[in-house]
Amino acid sequence: MLFSKHPRTVYANAPAHEVICQFRFPTILTINEREPAALQEAIREDFPQFARKEDAAPPQVEGLGGPNPQVRQQKAVSNYHFVSADNLWKINLTQNFLALSTLRYTGWEEFARELDRPLAEFIRIYKPAYFERVGLQYVNILSREKLALQGTPWSELITPAYLGPLSEPDVREEDVINCGMDLQCKLDSSSVAKIHAGPGRLRGNRPDAPEGDPEVKFIFDMDLSMGGQVDCKLSAGAMETLHAHATELFEGAVTDALRAAMQPE
Repeated sequence: MLFSKHPRTVYANAPAHEVICQFRFPTILTINEREPAALQEAIREDFPQFARKEDAAPPQVEGLGGPNPQVRQQKAVSNYHFVSADNLWKINLTQNFLALSTLRYTGWEEFARELDRPLAEFIRIYKPAYFERVGLQYVNILSREKLALQGTPWSELITPAYLGPLSEPDVREEDVINCGMDLQCKLDSSSVAKIHAGPGRLRGNRPDAPEGDPEVKFIFDMDLSMGGQVDCKLSAGAMETLHAHATELFEGAVTDALRAAMQPE
């Protein structure tokens, strides 16, 4: 089962490691040319820290197919960072997108509240024509140690659709060196999901992963998006729609045993 109608549940031990939403819009050159002082002033109470980084732009090939094609290096893209005092929430702004990310996801309501002002102020100040893409990504990391499930096979915690060979009774988990599932599917007429699922070890550069962490965790990464020309007035509704799809996908991936271990509130 990919989609579940299980009621939306808030879990005390929710596995969301990082949550990111992004709004892509047609290029606004003034963002790259002038620092966004007006936006900073509007959100500085919640995001007091500021930094500017220069992201390298891919080179552009001119005259491709002709006798003398030329590669021209493009101007770097300014990436403005507005960060909360506790470093757990971050706004990113470039000439092509606005994004909010957090490493402390406690629930959709808080995430939506943190998004409200930056999104509204961005629309007020820069007046984008529309959003080309609205995206919502959940990076879920399931730790059996954290959930006191040591020794419980993934086949009892994750539904077969995301396990592949690990769901087969004659496959021993410890014998599988690498096993991952990648899926891209339509959610409705304008929304799609890209999902990666599978066991693995965290890289040492993650904030919660000490170097040499030996535990094999289960990664369930959902990247949902809505394309087309999304009216700015409908952007919050678009995000709500993606969140509803994410809930059905997540609940379709976990078993009742895992739900119990995550402690429904």
